[in-house]
Amino acid sequence: MTRWSRFNIASVVLGFAFLYLPIILLVVYSFNESKLVTVWAGFSTKWYVALFQNQGLLDAAWVTIRVSLMSATVATVLGTMAALALVRYTRFRGRLLFSGMVYAPLVMPEVITGLSLLLLFVAIGFDRGFWTLTLAHITFTMCFVAVVVQSRLLSFDRSIEEAALDLGATPLRTFFEVTLPIIAPAVFSGWVLAFTLSLDDLVISSFTTGPGATTLPMKIYSQVRLGVTPEINAACTILIGFVTVGVIIASITTKRRELQRQRDEQAAFAGR
Repeated sequence: MTRWSRFNIASVVLGFAFLYLPIILLVVYSFNESKLVTVWAGFSTKWYVALFQNQGLLDAAWVTIRVSLMSATVATVLGTMAALALVRYTRFRGRLLFSGMVYAPLVMPEVITGLSLLLLFVAIGFDRGFWTLTLAHITFTMCFVAVVVQSRLLSFDRSIEEAALDLGATPLRTFFEVTLPIIAPAVFSGWVLAFTLSLDDLVISSFTTGPGATTLPMKIYSQVRLGVTPEINAACTILIGFVTVGVIIASITTKRRELQRQRDEQAAFAGR
């Protein structure tokens, strides 16, 4: 059993405090009575009431949710297809170029990605707005889905698919009834990751947005430059809670599906 030294314990405590103490302070001061975000004047929820009366923030939140849901769903489909192509078809012309294009957003600075997409939309005469924002989010979140799904496919037991094919199932039916249910936890995890990344993106959104397509992070950033208000703290607290609950639900769902898959595999092997 490894014993932790005082230095290791202090390092871990300071590290977690550095990461999470600002978030805790933000949540606490969102319930502050005072207009001054650094002076505690008592507990109050009036800033949450004021937040839901702020039409600008509500409109930005609605745009963010629509973009995140649509981009995460499309990115999950495309990322899963890309992962299948990279894992199952190891030899095809242009594979190196294809894999490079899939993984490029992972290592490319967001400023470069956003500027490149902006120049593309300008060159083809595509007016910037909701759809350019959605396409941009699909572009940079798809690679994360591909990485998550690819890691699951690399450990996939293909003998299960071969058994389904031997029993007369078509390749398409085998994918939807055998392969997809098994890799579903990875696909769902990729969707949650894509949704979260799209939800809080600021840099790429700033380059590709247009009139009527202001996201919540952009709205918050534009207001913070003029000074932090308690309404911003309330909005950030709701966003933190929303993401936290989503991640917890995704983790529990993924764990349950993985345990169910393991039980099904054990039952299948026991019945042979």
